Amino acid sequence: MANKIVLNETSYHGAGAIKEITVEAKNRGFGKAFVCSDPDLVKFNVTSKVTDLLKAENMDFEVYSEIQPNPTIENVQGGVAAFKKAGADYIIAIGGGSSMDTAKAIGIIITNPEFEDVRSLEGLSATKKPSVPIFAVPTTAGTAAEVTINYVITDVEKKRKFVCVDPHDIPVVAFVDPEMMSSMPKGLTASTGMDALTHAIEGYTTLGANTITDMFNLKAIELIAKSLRGAVENTKEGREGMALGQYLTGMGFSNCGLGIVHSMAHSLGAVYDTPHGVANAILLPTVMEYNAEATGEKLKDVAIAMGVEGVEKMSQEEYRKAAVDAVKKLSKDVGIPADLKAIVKPEDLDFLTQSAMDDACRPGNPKEPTFEDIKNLYLKLM
Repeated sequence: MANKIVLNETSYHGAGAIKEITVEAKNRGFGKAFVCSDPDLVKFNVTSKVTDLLKAENMDFEVYSEIQPNPTIENVQGGVAAFKKAGADYIIAIGGGSSMDTAKAIGIIITNPEFEDVRSLEGLSATKKPSVPIFAVPTTAGTAAEVTINYVITDVEKKRKFVCVDPHDIPVVAFVDPEMMSSMPKGLTASTGMDALTHAIEGYTTLGANTITDMFNLKAIELIAKSLRGAVENTKEGREGMALGQYLTGMGFSNCGLGIVHSMAHSLGAVYDTPHGVANAILLPTVMEYNAEATGEKLKDVAIAMGVEGVEKMSQEEYRKAAVDAVKKLSKDVGIPADLKAIVKPEDLDFLTQSAMDDACRPGNPKEPTFEDIKNLYLKLM
C-alpha cells in the first residue's frame, strides 16, 4: 500500500522567519490579508509583530479576532462573513491551534461554500477545491496546525468537538519563528508542549504509522524531551527546540493519524473547555499503559528518545514502564495535573465515553477499545 505524505509547499524556520511573510505575499501577487488571531494575542501585541511588517510595506489587511480557545461553529461562520466583507484574497493565521483551525475552516468554506454549515466538514472532508491560501504563524509550540491537514471545531449545541481531515486545508507557507513564542506564559508553554509530545508518541504508535512518519515522530520525541523544560523557563534553546520538535511531529502525525488520547481529550474539551494540551498530558501515560501490549518494541524507542538510560538492558516490561514513567516525570516537571479529579463529573462519564468512541482519532489507536475500556480509562484517572 502506498503511503501519502502531505506537507507545506514552503516553510521558514528560526528566529526572524516572520520577516519573510511580506516577501512571500508579494511574490505570490497577493493583495489584502485576512488576519485570524485570538483576542489575547491582539491585546498583548503579539499579532502586531506581523501586522507591523505589513504596515511597513503598505500592504492591506484586516484583523478577525472573534475566536475562542476551542473555536466554535459560530466563530467559523462569523469569520466567513467577515472574510467576504473584507475583500481579502489570502489568510494569515497567527496563534495556536484555535486561530489556525478557525482559519482553515474559513478558507475551506470560502472556496467550497456547500460546506457552510461547518458540521458537514467532519471526518475526511469531501471538498473539491483548495482553501483560500493560508500563511500560518504559530505562537505556541504544540498543535503544529501550520503543517497538518487536520482541524478541530466545537459544536456548542451538541457539546462535542469534531475533527476535520482535509488535504485541501494545509497552509501554503508556514513561518515557524521561536521569537513569536517567547511571550507565551509558562502554563500555556507546558500544556501545548505536552500536546506536541502526545502527537509524537501517538503518531509513532498509531496503526497508520510508516517509516517516514516514524522518522519525524521519533526525532520530535527526542527534541521535545530535551527542550520542553527549558521552553517553560523561556530559554532560547528551549524555545528553538520546541518550535522545531512540534513542527516535526506535525509532519508525522498529520500523515499517519493519532489515537484515543486525542479522542478522550476532545471530549473533555467540548464538555468542560479543558485546555487540549492539559487533557492530553493527563491522559497520555494511562493510555500508553493500556496500549502497551499492542505496540511491540515501539515503547523501547520512545524510552530511548525520552532520554532514559540503560534501556538496552531492560526487559520488555521494564522499558515500557520506563517510557511511561519518563512521560509522567516530564509532565510533572512542567506543572501539569496528574489526574482528572478536578475536571470530570461522574454523571458525564457515559457521554464523554461515547463522544470519544465516535471521534475520528479513535480508529488509529493501536489497540481497538470498547466503550467500557474508554470509560474505565477515565475512571482510572478520577
